[in-house]
Formats: sequence, structure tokens, C-alpha cells
Amino acid sequence: MPLEQPSTMATPHTTRLSLWWLIVLIAGLLFLCAVYGFIIGPEPRPAQAVKQAFMDDVNDLDSAVSQLQQVINASRSDRVVQTAFRRARLAFKRTEFLTAYYNPETTRSLNGPNIPDVDDDLRINTPEGFQVLEELLFPALDSANRTDAVQQAAVIRSNVNRLRKISENNELTDSHVFDAMRLEVFRIISLSITGFDSPIAFYSLPEAASALERMQQQVAHYNLVKQDADLSGRLDQAFASAINTLRSARRFDSFDRLGFISQQANVLSGLLLDAQKALTIPVFAESRLLATTARTLTDSGVFNPNYFVNLDEQRPTPARVALGEKLFVNPILSGNGNRTCASCHQPGKAFTDGETKSLAVDIGGRQPTVHRTLRNAPTLLNAAFQAVQFADSRVVFLEDQASDVIQNEQEMHGSLPETVKSLRQNAEYRTLFANAYKDGLTEQTLKNAIASYIRSLTSLDSRLDRYFRGQTAALTAEEKQGFNLFMGKAKCATCHFFPLFNGTVPPVYQETESEVLGTPATIAGNQVDADVGKFILTNREPHRYAFKTPTVRHVARTAPYMHNGVFRTLDEVVEFYNEGGGNGLGFNLPNQTLPFDKLNLTQPEKKALVAFMKVL
Repeated sequence: MPLEQPSTMATPHTTRLSLWWLIVLIAGLLFLCAVYGFIIGPEPRPAQAVKQAFMDDVNDLDSAVSQLQQVINASRSDRVVQTAFRRARLAFKRTEFLTAYYNPETTRSLNGPNIPDVDDDLRINTPEGFQVLEELLFPALDSANRTDAVQQAAVIRSNVNRLRKISENNELTDSHVFDAMRLEVFRIISLSITGFDSPIAFYSLPEAASALERMQQQVAHYNLVKQDADLSGRLDQAFASAINTLRSARRFDSFDRLGFISQQANVLSGLLLDAQKALTIPVFAESRLLATTARTLTDSGVFNPNYFVNLDEQRPTPARVALGEKLFVNPILSGNGNRTCASCHQPGKAFTDGETKSLAVDIGGRQPTVHRTLRNAPTLLNAAFQAVQFADSRVVFLEDQASDVIQNEQEMHGSLPETVKSLRQNAEYRTLFANAYKDGLTEQTLKNAIASYIRSLTSLDSRLDRYFRGQTAALTAEEKQGFNLFMGKAKCATCHFFPLFNGTVPPVYQETESEVLGTPATIAGNQVDADVGKFILTNREPHRYAFKTPTVRHVARTAPYMHNGVFRTLDEVVEFYNEGGGNGLGFNLPNQTLPFDKLNLTQPEKKALVAFMKVL
């Protein structure tokens, strides 16, 4: 009889046992996963990962500054000290895009200009940080300055600790991270590659590369390749190209800034915006001078001429602009009925008058002698892109500028109440104001109409702008050389910031700077001009002879130059800067902010520099 084969059919008992063991196995796996997740924690969101990496970078910065302190304290050789300084600066640059974004005041303490600052309360703040230390360490540390160097290194270390404490409580969002990264690219373009924050060591290019390298690593937290592999590859390539270009530069003076901006930096900032949108990370919609949606600094329409408006209801409209233009040429604003705004701001001369100082108003109708106003008439083109007005920065809003000029005894010698009274007798003006303003004709709406017209006088479409927008034949070889000189060796762009070429500081564009140049009284250059500028308002020594940095756009049409019109040609202006300003002429101004060392420009370089400025 054949042996019985074992049955393959499970019994109810064995089925229950199998299910029980399966349940135990699954439960065990779930428990192990829970324990593992508890130990390592959940995978951080990209912004959290960015913050953790940033905090690590702050710790690395602290270590680098600590090492710098040690070699200074130990009186090591200049080479060792300078190497430690450069390492610390590179470590700072790895934090810069978030440090400057979230902690602007601490950033200024760490890396602000070596110039005393007068704050809104008129307190004079002594400069501190890397730039102060740089001037002590380069080209060599004088033994007489060693104590100061030790102190500055300690101050930097203290500010790094402050940065760490403040940053611990900062909550990063993806929108803020991408906003900060694009602003850092704009900072590199407009400040870093000009030598703005490395004026002595000229270490700006490798520092910019360090900043970009860290941003590339931080972008990787967003895993863009999963969302758009092609875009991810192009973004990586753009980072690599920009970093390689900066690191392969042989000399600061010969670096091709025009090529870097057009071929690397602009591409990179645009791709960062594309990446943000591909990741469905919201782009901020808030009002800024530079649009939050700007792909590059040189795109058309990215600067908002209506940003520096006090109240929303004062924003320009077509009706207000047209009304302001009509008032601009109406002599009713002046005390003698013979002068208009256009008397000193002539459209055919880029809204200047061609005078060294404008002719003063004649109230009596007789002119036995020619009287002049205090200063040269500046262009009104692009005045809307400045945070303050007048050469001495005495007002903030263009409405206040209009009021000041109308009532100034030398300029218009008019009266706002009398002007309003006279205009109300004119039916056409009553209708125009009623159509433009709900309050009709008042002193406030009169000022706003003129200001609205001035805000419309924007012009950011020079041959340089068109070059960056794709018209690569727009510039000659000499003009390209002039741009690179302006942005590098000649140091022009450390005060006249690209691309507005005025003193409104990028990339956040919240303040407009003043500088002490030491402008001479006459072309002979024997003594400084007697006009003390901003000092009249503040009575603070850092502001003695300080004047707002004007725009260089349309400069070929705005001669003569400087606040007193002392220079008739751009060649004379370039020569003044080449000699080191007033101190280069021997004026010995302790507060001159313009570097007093000679630029050592050759004649062909001077010619190229002037040729470039005429492009604007």
C-alpha cells in the first residue's frame, strides 16, 4: 500500500499561527522604524536643512575668527596673519546671503565700510569689523597698530557670537531663502566684484566665488532634479561657470566684469527665479525699489520710480503727471512771475542748466549784478531712484523738494499759499486738479503733482542697458574697457553703484549715500570748496564737506560737474579722482571717504573711462 503523501492544505490552526507571526513581524518592523525615526528625527524640510547648514557655517566662521585672533596675538608673520584673515573672510562670505538678509545691522558690524557712521539720532558710530581690520593688516601690520588689530579681531568674534544667538531664533522659509539667494547674486554684481568691501586686499573675486559655492550647496537641499532635471542641470552649470570665472581671474584690475555679468551672473539670477517657480515656491509681491520678480538688475522696468512715495494716495497717475508737467513750466510758481522749474532744469540739457551755479531769482526786476544760487543744478532724470533729495540730503520726498525750491529765496522765491490762491482763480487748473485729486487743489496736491511729473522722468535705456538685453554690438571695445575700469580699477562703482550709477545702495536700495571727496573751490585746486554740505544740517564732523552721490547717467549732458560746477569736462573729473580727490591735492581732510591713493590710470584708460560714461 503506497505511503500517504502529506497534505498541502493548511488547517485552520496553522493558518491562525501564520497570520499571528505575520502580524508580529509587521509590528516589529513598524516598531523598529518608529525607534529609528525617533533617533534620527524626521527628514528636515529644505528651509530647515538650509538653516542647519547656515548655523554650521556660523560655527566655522567663529573658528576661523578664533584662529585669526590667535595668530595676531602671537605676533605671527604678516603672511600667516593675512592668510588667516582671508580664511575668515571666506568663511564669512559663505554665510553672507542669509546673514545680510536676516541680520543687516550685525552684517554692517561685521563687514561695514571703514567710515564713521552718523545714525538717525545723530550719534557717531565708530566703524568696526573686517574692513577696519583689513586696513590694519594690509599691506603689512605695523607694530604700532597691533593693539588695534587685536581689539578689532575681538570685536569681530563678539559680533559672530551675536550673529549666532540672533540666528538661532530666525525661522527661514523657502521664499525667503530664494529671495536671499537672488539678492546675493545682485550684491556680488554691484558690490563684491567692484572691490567695495575689500578695498585694500582686493580679495573680492575669490570671496564672491565662496559665496556662490555655498549657495549652490544650499540649493541642493531643494532636490530640483526631481521637479525639472533639465533646469537643475542648467542651474548647476550656471553656478559652476560663475565660480570658475571668478576663481580663474588672474588679477583684480583686469577681470572682465562686463562679460561676467552678462554671461554668468545674469544667467544665474534668472535661473534661480526659474527654479523657485518650478518648485512652486511663492515669489514675494511686496513693494520694493527693485522688483521682487527681477530676473536681472538690467532688465527693463525692474526699478520702481514710485517706491519712494510717502503715502499710497500720493502715487502718480497719468492725470497727475500731465498736471505736474504743466506746472513745471508755469511761472506762477515763482515770486517774480518770470521763473519756472524749467529755468534751472531744462529738458534739452538733461534737466540741468549748463551753469556752474544757477542764476538766482531777480525779485526787484533789476539785475545790477549777477547772483548765483548756492550749488550746481542737478539733473532730475532718475531722481525718483534716490532715497533723499538735494546735494545735502536735506529732504526725503520729492514733494518736499518741490516745496523747498518754490519757497527758496534764491531759487523761486515763491509762496505755496499764494500760488494755490492764484491757481484757484484759473478754471482750467481747478478742473485739472479736481480730476486728478479727490481733494482738488491744495498745497499738498500741488506739490504732489510736480513730484509725480519728476517721478516720470526715468531713463534706463542707454546703450549699456541694451547691451545687457542682448544687443551685443551696442558697445565698442573702448567702451567695454571703460565699463570694466569703472567697475574695477578706477573704483567709480564703489560709490556710483551699478546699474543705477547713483548712491542708492544695492541690493536692498533703502538708503542713498553721501561722500566726502574734497572738491576744490577752483580748477587750480589750491583749497577745498567752502561749502560744508551735509554738515550744515547735522553739525557732525563725518558730514563736513559731504554731498550726496549723484547719478552718472546722462553725465555727458550735465556739465559742469560737482556741487559747485568746478569741473567743465569729464576729463577734468577723471583727473581729480585719479589724483586721490582733495587729499591727493594736499587738503588733508581727515574725514575724506574717497580713497586718497592715486588710481594710476594711463591716458588710454582715462580716455576709455570717459568714453564709457558718455554711453550712459
